[in-house]
Amino acid sequence: MKPIITSFGSLVLVVAIASAFELNQFEQLDAAKKSADKRIVIKNLVVPAGKMLDLTNLQQGTVIEFEGRLTFGYQEWDGTMIRIKGKNIRVVGKPGNLLDGEGHRWWDKKGGNGGKKKPRFIEVNLEDSLVTGLNIKNPPRHCFVANYCKNVRIEFVNIDINVDIKDGDKKGAGHNTDGIGCGGSSNVTISNCKVHNQDDCFAIGSGRDIVFENNVCTGGHGISIGSMGKGKVVERLIVRNCVVIKNTNGVRIKSRKGETGLVKDVTFENIELQGVTQYGIIIHGNYPDNGPKSEPTPFPIENLTINNVHGTVGRGAANILVWVTPGSAKNWKWNSNITGGKRRLSCKGVPSGINMPCGKI
Repeated sequence: MKPIITSFGSLVLVVAIASAFELNQFEQLDAAKKSADKRIVIKNLVVPAGKMLDLTNLQQGTVIEFEGRLTFGYQEWDGTMIRIKGKNIRVVGKPGNLLDGEGHRWWDKKGGNGGKKKPRFIEVNLEDSLVTGLNIKNPPRHCFVANYCKNVRIEFVNIDINVDIKDGDKKGAGHNTDGIGCGGSSNVTISNCKVHNQDDCFAIGSGRDIVFENNVCTGGHGISIGSMGKGKVVERLIVRNCVVIKNTNGVRIKSRKGETGLVKDVTFENIELQGVTQYGIIIHGNYPDNGPKSEPTPFPIENLTINNVHGTVGRGAANILVWVTPGSAKNWKWNSNITGGKRRLSCKGVPSGINMPCGKI
């Protein structure tokens, strides 16, 4: 068995070419993970109601390939439908693959805030690994989260691109369908993904050395840091070369009232906004309030760069809102060109020396 070495950036994967264990019956799962093949082809699998597709305890060097359509039985439960954990793992969506949560069976306009118990869709806990080419449709709520990952690349993941997403949009039933999340991770790159959803396109609550680049976000709540709190830290984050279409927000940093943490060394660069409906850029320290409704809590946001964030927002929107405790924001650099908004809002806590059209048309 001859290994093939695949390299991108600082991440090197050693992938062995081997025969495959074809997993098309849920009862085969344990045997598949123990197979000497180290290549699992998940093909047209139906996961029983209330069960997790448990792809943890994988052997190092395992390749997981998704073929055909993956579906799940219906049950109200508060769990995770797919979990993948391991080191030197390669997760590949083959042409035509579809991971279908059929979320409309759970949707009730309440998301994770009540109503039916709804499972989260995919969580990955990976090291020195690659996830590529997955097509994901209609999660019951939160879709894809990379938690406690290290040296991982996630690329060409398409979330709810299929026309049936209209079920979540038009009926207003899909809620808390966050696209891609990241928590407690380091050295993770998320690139060339498309997300059409009804909540944050990308959300990070903690982590270091994260890159979110060349992605398209449609219909959700924008690209978000936070909500921050509980002493969590986001440090050395780069968001670049992305397009945000018809989201409520373009770029957002939010920290919760009465809580602590740190946002430091963050860059938003070359971000295009199209038809944003509430805020082009919003940075606020009084979440869950949305806007200058209450006093912000002191929360450090340091070494923030906004460079070439540009585009349009709707007439009822605000181009820019900053609402933070004076002194919390330090060493900001700002270059934005956002037009269209007619909602005038005063700003608070903008660092001195910053030429920002805050509260202006």
